[in-house]
Amino acid sequence: MLEQYELLIKIRRRVFEEVAKLAYDEEDYHRLAELPYEILQESVGRSSIFLERAIVRERLRLAIGLPVRKANEQGAVFQGIEEALKDEKFYEPPLINVIDFACNGCPEESYYVTDVCQGCLANPCKNVCPKGAIRIVNGRSVIDQSLCIHCGKCHNVCPYGAIIHRERPCAKACGMHAIHSDENGKAVIDYDKCVSCGMCMVNCPFGAIADKSQIFQLIRAIKSETDVYAIIAPAFLGQFGPKVNLKTIDDAFKKLGFKGVFEVSIGADLCTIEEANDYLTNVPSKLKFMATSCCPAWSVMAKTEFPEFKENISMALTPMVYTARLVKKTHPNSKVVFVGPCSAKKLEASRKSVRSDVDFVLTFEELSGMFAAKKIELNKLQETELKNITSADGRGFAVMGGVAQAVVNSAAKIAPDREIKVFAAQGLDNCRKMLKEAQQGKYDGYLLEGMACPMGCVSGAGTIASPNRAKALIGVSQREAKLKQSVETEYKDMLESLD
Repeated sequence: MLEQYELLIKIRRRVFEEVAKLAYDEEDYHRLAELPYEILQESVGRSSIFLERAIVRERLRLAIGLPVRKANEQGAVFQGIEEALKDEKFYEPPLINVIDFACNGCPEESYYVTDVCQGCLANPCKNVCPKGAIRIVNGRSVIDQSLCIHCGKCHNVCPYGAIIHRERPCAKACGMHAIHSDENGKAVIDYDKCVSCGMCMVNCPFGAIADKSQIFQLIRAIKSETDVYAIIAPAFLGQFGPKVNLKTIDDAFKKLGFKGVFEVSIGADLCTIEEANDYLTNVPSKLKFMATSCCPAWSVMAKTEFPEFKENISMALTPMVYTARLVKKTHPNSKVVFVGPCSAKKLEASRKSVRSDVDFVLTFEELSGMFAAKKIELNKLQETELKNITSADGRGFAVMGGVAQAVVNSAAKIAPDREIKVFAAQGLDNCRKMLKEAQQGKYDGYLLEGMACPMGCVSGAGTIASPNRAKALIGVSQREAKLKQSVETEYKDMLESLD
């Protein structure tokens, strides 16, 4: 999450911590009613402490997997708790939710003339407006919003910077343009467009948008007699400080009650091999280009908005699914939780085709709540070597361009005479632009990589650390990796049995 939203982050993580404590301790779940008062003992800036606590109540409900309620809906915070106590509790749509009474009703996109306007003689803003939306009133520029088409030309030419571009933060962050206003000016998500990337959630400065969690159900599973294994995305490096690394992560998870932990880079290696073979087989004989499939938000956007390219998106399973299947093949009757940076993975895991492979999805931020609940001292973990061996290329999946580079490297081993041209896009708006250019034939013969989040998975909605810090530590782990390329993985012979 954005580090500059420190207060919101503290509240959000405190909610996860308290829900984790409740699940570990198996206390009377009616204690949920007391938690808003413990989390917020004094006002943190809104007009009313009562409003602030009401918002925390809805965050607590979402954290245990229950639906958010409207302001006019009555009931205790634990209302419907019997649903959350189900052993096989999957996310019920919607995953990303707007707490309407937390929403500030920010204005829609507009250009606005501020008091900085000097009423200059040249009137460049008026002269460049293609719709005649700007007039001079009492020597100052005024924009007629009914005529304005938001082209921004006036903003660009004002010599004083007096014209500002106002835009709702959540809508600005949404690469799917899925957020609009209701009749009261509150944010509304169009779920036919939403791909659950979570960018709106981490960019709302009022904390009005939150996603559902499985932290409550996961901990209940850990406390049962079932073995629960964690599969952790390569972006975890740097998320919990320098002491939580590949040598200490196993001890950290076992202290939480997990049976063990596997790197999702295992699945990334298998995904790489599959995508390299797919490209070499199908491009250009059957497909003009091929695109990677590991980012679910990008994949859904591409298939939804560009249905003619549905076959161009690789059919390879994602690293999460490959790793989960491998764990369940070698550890029958166990449960698997994917731990990563991504909200969209929650949506992917809820698909019927994936449910039997991935039982739970947890973000790094939610995991931090579990560490806090158990009071685990992350600077005092024991070092152990992970049994699974993954490649440098597999670990690079967490960073923009890493997926495509891994495929190129593996393809070069499989077919040294083939040259693969690559283009990568980050952010859904840029991904959309890339596919529009593909429609024009610009990327014929290419391997295209799409990532919904800026810089890749290291900037996912469920991250904690600075993306640059995480990227640097991932680079260190790649240099230290015993294997360099995905084709060297010891699991490649299992690929066919996992598909």
